[in-house]
Amino acid sequence: MLNIGIIGCGRIGAVHGHSVKALANAQTVAVSDPFAESAKRLAETLRAEVRSSDEIIAARDIDAVIIATPTTTHYDLIHAAARAGKAIFCEKPIDMSADRIRDCMQVISQTGVPFMTGFNRRFDGNFSNVQARIASGEIGDVELVTILSRDPAPPPIDYIKTSGGIFRDMMIHDFDMARFLLGEEVASVYAVGSALVDPAIGEAGDVDTAAVTLKTVSGRLCQISNSRRASYGYDQRLEVHGSKGMLRADNQLENSVEIATGGGFARAPAQHFFLERYHGAYVAELKYFADCLEAGDRPAPTVEDGLRAQLMADAAALSLETGNVVALAP
Repeated sequence: MLNIGIIGCGRIGAVHGHSVKALANAQTVAVSDPFAESAKRLAETLRAEVRSSDEIIAARDIDAVIIATPTTTHYDLIHAAARAGKAIFCEKPIDMSADRIRDCMQVISQTGVPFMTGFNRRFDGNFSNVQARIASGEIGDVELVTILSRDPAPPPIDYIKTSGGIFRDMMIHDFDMARFLLGEEVASVYAVGSALVDPAIGEAGDVDTAAVTLKTVSGRLCQISNSRRASYGYDQRLEVHGSKGMLRADNQLENSVEIATGGGFARAPAQHFFLERYHGAYVAELKYFADCLEAGDRPAPTVEDGLRAQLMADAAALSLETGNVVALAP
């Protein structure tokens, strides 16, 4: 049985806690959060103890930690947990600074602890099916990937001001998905964006509507579009065009019932938010993490995957600022 400590008991920490609760080979031993009520509430739900983050990292009865705290705290927690010999599951982004992520890579390499970056969308049943079928050669060589990701509504402005921007906060998932599907590294990034949803987002120095074109070392292309607004629900779609055919994953709807009347055909709206849409993916990624540790395997996405996605987000932000295509180092 894998004994886990959860550091951070906010929304995503609770999601991970409930995911661990669904596993047969893992359990949450302790949780930690600066807000005592949040920690107490999650601890009661998971039948776990409330401890400080230092106590969780030092504890002999805990094998692995889930870091679900604000991004600014990840660096210190990763270093402390790695030096304590704990396996680490860390929410994205690892850090807003690529250099600090490289520091984390170094301590992980030095200590040899297993590390997994929380890009949950790789574990969505439909998206992982697409990737497996690409790998099997079903559509031949990948030529063009299209990823659409749109939230039902923007987050609060206070969150926007500290999020690092749409590329580092929202599109970073799509950058990782692009690498997952393209099968090779991205060589250049070109981005455009506008504040069309809420002028306050523009005043905060960010955009809420963005499009990015990626080009790989061999010339494969990926187009990503993001919006902070979708009146019809949480829009999550992708398409991969190859030399022998095309694979597509559509939205998950609230139900699969379709009605036909004299007015036409109608279906249910898309699931409203990421908690519903990716519930299965969150469970699957932690099952994979626990299974890897049980088998002695190294989990992925790795810390390097986290760095690659961050570098792409940084390049997109620079491209938007300068209007230029930004090259990425191999």
